[in-house]
Amino acid sequence: MFDTISEKKFLLTELVKKNLTSKYKDSVLGILWSFFNPLLTMLVFTAIFSMLFGHNIQNYPVYYLAGRLAFDFYNHGTKGAMNSIRKNANLMKKIYVPKSMFAVSSICYEFVNFLISFAILFGVMIITGAPFHPTLIFTIIPIVLLVVLVFGVGLILAVCNTYFTDIGYLYNVFTLVLLYASAMFYPIEIVPSQVQIIFTLNPVYCAMSCFRQCVYGAVPDISMLLYLGAFAFTTLGIGLLLFNIYDKKLVLEL
Repeated sequence: MFDTISEKKFLLTELVKKNLTSKYKDSVLGILWSFFNPLLTMLVFTAIFSMLFGHNIQNYPVYYLAGRLAFDFYNHGTKGAMNSIRKNANLMKKIYVPKSMFAVSSICYEFVNFLISFAILFGVMIITGAPFHPTLIFTIIPIVLLVVLVFGVGLILAVCNTYFTDIGYLYNVFTLVLLYASAMFYPIEIVPSQVQIIFTLNPVYCAMSCFRQCVYGAVPDISMLLYLGAFAFTTLGIGLLLFNIYDKKLVLEL
């Protein structure tokens, strides 16, 4: 039984290590793909969309990459958590492990990738001559709230996907829509003003926007942060409640 904090911490560390080694075990470059993947996609998107939006956006590579890192963490973190229970079904049937640990470890693994990708962002800022503003310190606020949001959504999806496998297919479609509804590679100003209001109801867009504001030297929008925080902690509360109710029942559904 994993009853102590130290035992849970050890288990979480081992699960994160397992995710890191298993993903890149057959790759020549290994964990370096955590650097190359966002960098290569940034180059492709910059080449394509800078011609369309470059004149409206200061330093398009930094704009795109800042949004891409935040969105990728949400996307991969929630999907990893969603599939974590089914992915580790054999292990859970053999020994007792708190089911939430698998979802948490998947999100922690993606957070490690997110932090690694910061090196790419800073490198691109240096190459493109983007200034390092003091407001960069405030990026910790939208990042923490984004982490809370990912944990909340991830825990909810992990439970729902265990009972209804169609959730996974539906969520893939949802995140594709979310990608285009988060203004990741285009300025929100090109969207009609009445539609922009809808964008602000998207917590992922709020996290990306506040993160970008800090990178570009502005103080993050307080109203967006408050909305993001309320949405994130409410979602986390629902996720924890679901796991508290269904923790011991999940194995029966596998």
